[in-house]
Amino acid sequence: MSRHLDTRLLHTGTPDFDADTRIAPVNVPTVRTSTVRFADTAAYGEVFRRKAAGERIPSYGRQGMDTHHALEDALCLLEGGARCFLAPSGASAAALACLALLSAGDHALITDSVYAPVRKIDSTVLQRMGVEVTYYPADATDLASLVRPNTRLIYAETPGSLLFEMQDMPALARLAHERGLLLVADNTWGSGYLYRPLELGADVSVVAATKYIGGHSDLMMGAVVVKDPVLAARMYATYYALGLTIGADDASLALRGVRTLPVRLAQHERNALQVAGFLQQHPAVSRVWCPALAHDPGHALWQRDCHGTNGLLSISLGGASRAAAQAFVDALTLFGIGFSWGGYESLVTLVESSELAPHSAWTDGDTPLIRLHIGLESADDLIADLAQAFAAAGLGQA
Repeated sequence: MSRHLDTRLLHTGTPDFDADTRIAPVNVPTVRTSTVRFADTAAYGEVFRRKAAGERIPSYGRQGMDTHHALEDALCLLEGGARCFLAPSGASAAALACLALLSAGDHALITDSVYAPVRKIDSTVLQRMGVEVTYYPADATDLASLVRPNTRLIYAETPGSLLFEMQDMPALARLAHERGLLLVADNTWGSGYLYRPLELGADVSVVAATKYIGGHSDLMMGAVVVKDPVLAARMYATYYALGLTIGADDASLALRGVRTLPVRLAQHERNALQVAGFLQQHPAVSRVWCPALAHDPGHALWQRDCHGTNGLLSISLGGASRAAAQAFVDALTLFGIGFSWGGYESLVTLVESSELAPHSAWTDGDTPLIRLHIGLESADDLIADLAQAFAAAGLGQA
């Protein structure tokens, strides 16, 4: 029987019944251990024989136990992948993908809308390794002309995390594979539920599970999901060498988040679209950045490739000073000021001009840009809070 993804997410990794008692817990037990014991030397040898054959079987706590394996299985289901590697943060997951797939003398193409820590990975690690990086416009204009003989990788992010630029993933995949390149996609926005880059042709999907996978702002985690077993073996070699791992408690929290991901995202979408409708009509707002809105340049790609939207959107305050934008942010009472997103709560960030400068899609100079994460509070209350903050800052008044 073919079952809906929502149903499969709830049941993937469910513990089997005990052979003696014929009972089983609903949730996967949180298995905390640093050490694995072996019954005898024969068992020890058998475990390592099976590992060498590619089987996922623990021989040390760092490689994960039942809790970790259940989460890996759930994330593979979400992303449509064959193997998942859990990392301590989204940034470390991005670093793992780059370090596993790039070597000294290689060249990589990275979207100019990429998550800012990836630029830090470039400037502090990749450059020191002798890897060259070219940042390409998020609309991928003339991307083929940027490919060099030593290009090995295209690193995309769609939508972007500030301006939410959509990229044509199937077109990127065709270009990459025609040239013998690998395509990595940062899929934190879609988290495997709203967007599935591996199904659209990407080779690797990177997710900051800190965001919507966790969903409660109480864990840090990243994941790299790979669809090709050969590529997975290559990724595992670097993963193992770097000693990356996560704690069992965080794995348990993330698995809990996966179970409720569909209903949370549906409510984030309802709230965000209601808030976006208010913001589009407000005189202080010159633009709402969100690919789910009909005016957005990426709307057609969003309609074709995505399965909904989330709680993220940004607003431009055309004609406002930065001081007025700061006053607006400070006047909000239901939006916490914070960098992250994907939790149950609403958040706001006044984006620094230096963060926007590298984005080719940004042509509004010093116009203040504010990113909002619309949480699970009442949308009416959030709209009322935004309205009073605009008024307090003197924005949009005649």
